[in-house]
Amino acid sequence: MNTRPDSHEYLPLAEPYVSLVPEGSITEILQQQHDETLKSLSDLTEEQANYKYAEGKWSLKQVVGHIADVERLWNYRILYIARGDAREFSGYDREIFVRNSPSGSLPLREALKDYAAVRQSSITLVGSLTEEALLREGTFNNYPLSARAAAYVIAGHELHHLNILRDKYLT
Repeated sequence: MNTRPDSHEYLPLAEPYVSLVPEGSITEILQQQHDETLKSLSDLTEEQANYKYAEGKWSLKQVVGHIADVERLWNYRILYIARGDAREFSGYDREIFVRNSPSGSLPLREALKDYAAVRQSSITLVGSLTEEALLREGTFNNYPLSARAAAYVIAGHELHHLNILRDKYLT
């Protein structure tokens, strides 16, 4: 499917993510992001990967782990919606997830390996869905959520964090 989700397919808080995603096939966009992310982060040193730009901020490795964890959550939502088992989905506490994630203590190559595995799963899941399945909806925080919109949130969430990485970590 090559069309963007309509604003009624997702909660308003997701708009900043969805708006970052360029036009085109969402599966191709997810694949391009995968390739670009690995290319831009694979050659970093462990010192760079452990860098935090301010007190209380996450390290670059923790950001990579956060991207993977959030993508897992959105894939869960996509699967339920696409399979027709629409329900109310809840949010999560990102600080608890990061605090309890092993990504900050893993070697960077392992954190990127985990990210790559999650992204490949996203690509095959989204790529396998029919247009009908992509347009199915569940509910997230009292707003409609289509499987298509969830895929765009995955892509936009990564773009959001890659912009932060470029601005605050890789300068």
